[in-house]
Amino acid sequence: MPPTLASLVHHSALKLTVRAGEDRLDVPVRWAHVSELADPVPYMEGGELLLTTALKLDAEDAKAMRRYVKRLVGAGVVGLGFAVGVNYDEIPAVLVDTAEEEGLPLLEVPRRTPFIAISKAVSAAIAADQYRSVTAGFAAQRELTRQALTDGPEGLLAALAAQVDGWAALYDASGAVVAAAPEWAGRRAARLTADVERLRDRPAPASSVVGGPDNEDRVELHSLGTGRRPRAALAVGTAAALGTAERYAVHSAIALLTLTTERSRSLQAAEQRIGAAVLRLLLAGQPDHARAVAGELYGGLLDAPFRIIVGESADGDPLDGLAEVVESAAARSGEAVLVVPEGPERLVVLALDGGAAVTACGEYAAGLETERAASGREQGGSGGGGDEAELVVGLSAPAGPAAAAAAYKQAEQALSVARRRGRVFVEHEQLAAGSVLPLLADDAVRAFADGLLRPLSEHDATGRGDLVASLRAWLSRHGQWDAAAADLGVHRHTLRYRMRRVEEILGRSLDDPDVRMELWLALKATAEAE
Repeated sequence: MPPTLASLVHHSALKLTVRAGEDRLDVPVRWAHVSELADPVPYMEGGELLLTTALKLDAEDAKAMRRYVKRLVGAGVVGLGFAVGVNYDEIPAVLVDTAEEEGLPLLEVPRRTPFIAISKAVSAAIAADQYRSVTAGFAAQRELTRQALTDGPEGLLAALAAQVDGWAALYDASGAVVAAAPEWAGRRAARLTADVERLRDRPAPASSVVGGPDNEDRVELHSLGTGRRPRAALAVGTAAALGTAERYAVHSAIALLTLTTERSRSLQAAEQRIGAAVLRLLLAGQPDHARAVAGELYGGLLDAPFRIIVGESADGDPLDGLAEVVESAAARSGEAVLVVPEGPERLVVLALDGGAAVTACGEYAAGLETERAASGREQGGSGGGGDEAELVVGLSAPAGPAAAAAAYKQAEQALSVARRRGRVFVEHEQLAAGSVLPLLADDAVRAFADGLLRPLSEHDATGRGDLVASLRAWLSRHGQWDAAAADLGVHRHTLRYRMRRVEEILGRSLDDPDVRMELWLALKATAEAE
């Protein structure tokens, strides 16, 4: 505790006597200042014990004393020490009465007590308080370090909450609560997610002070991490502002949590190299070698059914966001996840099938899809498939270690479709369950279709028949002459003649199933283009 007026009054060597404001002696004293000015207020910062001999004051003038005392109180002066036996043998009654009315503690300083003795006592008490705070801070740091080493972030948070007589919570990069202490604080911390999200938008390190939910407490938020984007955040809730010792504890917790959440660049690079090697071995069809390289690093991920996610972006930020979301979701659920950057514009993820990481990936992509659609509407566009997405993601079907290469190819196929359709996220299973027709929306396919059907279209343009429509009707009826002729409203012999003309013009036989397939897809591609 810093020195108070009460501690100075009880100081046996100072012999101070309380003449007014006896009920306000528990106020902390930030400094002792000597001034004989009639108006010392411009030189006050607040929290001072002002010492004076009233050399330039008419301490018996009621109006002058009322103005003097009011200005001292307004400036935050916590007490007035009046020396007797110098200019006044005793403190004038008018000053005593005014100080009592304004609630300003008034201390009588005997002649044998020099002001410098009071100043030294205040200075020594402040230094002792700071020393105690530093000592307590070092003790708190040792305890926090011990808890971090033995019980991890949960133990550290519990120790921090005890140190500050409040609560503490740790958030991951997505703003979700990872751990909280005491246990009841998790619900309170979860209501601050919006404030944490605003904090993570600022470059690290960053901090802010917010009122707790329903004004329950005072909460300090601190970002954790040394990179461009914070990797986590710490919340500390207390009933009042932190003292010096509590501040040391919080700063120690920030440093320790940063060490536990922010890996060194060399370690991160080493882990990425191991992950890349494991992925290459899996794709090369060597799951046993991949397990041997990985050791316990990825738990049972390499043995369980997994999915492969491939993401690409022309801008690195969406990929950073995807990696953070996937890793945070896996960490919260206790899942292992393999994240391998392939250059600044490509990311490969191997995640547990049906796990939180895959779900979080889909939700993140859906959010980007929604934002993109809303942006398209605001700009007056459709926001549809013609625009290029910032991030495109392909997700494979579930696979085991022996089928990793096939899963990777599936993810790349889904990625290619997502890019072609202007989508953010496509699952390979959606391709198998859907129609092949959207896949024809490609310039190369359309060019092939136009080239294949052009001779027929040019023939029809001369008015000598309707070969394209006849071909479409005949193919749609699986070569059934009567049904196709009825659809066209012509005789079946007429339709037979037209189909012979199609074969002659194209130089291809309609008896060949491959020819029929190509012609049908060409007709569908041109119909999609129209």
